[in-house]
Amino acid sequence: MEQTGLQAPVSSTAGTHDSTMWSTLLHAGLAGSFMNFPHVPPDAALLREAKAGAAVYGIPWDSTSISRTGANYGPRGMREISCQFLSYNADLDFDVVEALSPVDCGDTPVIPANAERTFAQSQQDIKQILAAGALPVTLGGDHSITIPAVRAVAETFKRPSLILIDTHFDTAVDMAGETLNHCCPVSRAVDAGFPPENIVLIGINGWQNPRPEMMYCRERGITVITLRELWRQGIQPAIERALTVATDGSDGIYLSVDIDVLDTAYAPGTCTPTPAGLTSRELIELVEGISSNGLLGVDVVEVAPSLDAESSTAKIGARVAVDAMAFHAGARYP
Repeated sequence: MEQTGLQAPVSSTAGTHDSTMWSTLLHAGLAGSFMNFPHVPPDAALLREAKAGAAVYGIPWDSTSISRTGANYGPRGMREISCQFLSYNADLDFDVVEALSPVDCGDTPVIPANAERTFAQSQQDIKQILAAGALPVTLGGDHSITIPAVRAVAETFKRPSLILIDTHFDTAVDMAGETLNHCCPVSRAVDAGFPPENIVLIGINGWQNPRPEMMYCRERGITVITLRELWRQGIQPAIERALTVATDGSDGIYLSVDIDVLDTAYAPGTCTPTPAGLTSRELIELVEGISSNGLLGVDVVEVAPSLDAESSTAKIGARVAVDAMAFHAGARYP
């Protein structure tokens, strides 16, 4: 599939243009889709017609955040910064467009202050992406947007597994009686049919994890790999352990990445910034290692561009999305 937009071919003396080479200013042209992928509505027939192997889908929602707000601009921020990325990675000698023909399905129509109706539409759209055989790459939004995504996955696959990379457990049963909260995506995944014994939480750290959420994991047999374990044992053993747990009898892995797992030095633009979190390098290693096994879906959440003057948080969020697509599709370092 030819790329369009900012990297479109221009006239040259040779008469040809490599689609993986820039042809104009990075921010020239119309803003819009992620990495200038073609826009295709979230309709299974249209996605199959486009031969889409992956579909970016935004849920610009942050009405359940108990901390700072701004993640509703996450999809727009990651799309905007993604114009700096090429589809080709020279380290990998891999072109994600050639491998997946990815598209951008746009954003869910948000119903202000109504999580039920907003998430119902999001769930149906993601089911359409899955029905087309494409990888849903969902951009948040606060972490509650994982709820419609995992519900769609659970309705499509009999035994999906979940790997969460996050500073927080996110296993609250509810938040002051509200069940569609950004503290509750893992518990809602369990309710939807994800077996707890196939769920792994990676990166848990710090003074923002309540005792009831820890007990939820212990009582249900959810595997927790803390940040301190990563420091002591290394990234690769954590990847191997997570894959062993998540793939045991499951149909595949849904990966959820909360950008607040990163140290605030790397991700200041998030709703609950984390002191002493992961480095960007550690996060990328985790995402690449897990995605190499193949994914049922992936999301990147809690990117809040308005809280970051340098756009560094949106950029690492976009990088996570691209790396997950690429390694899902077979990219490997030589």
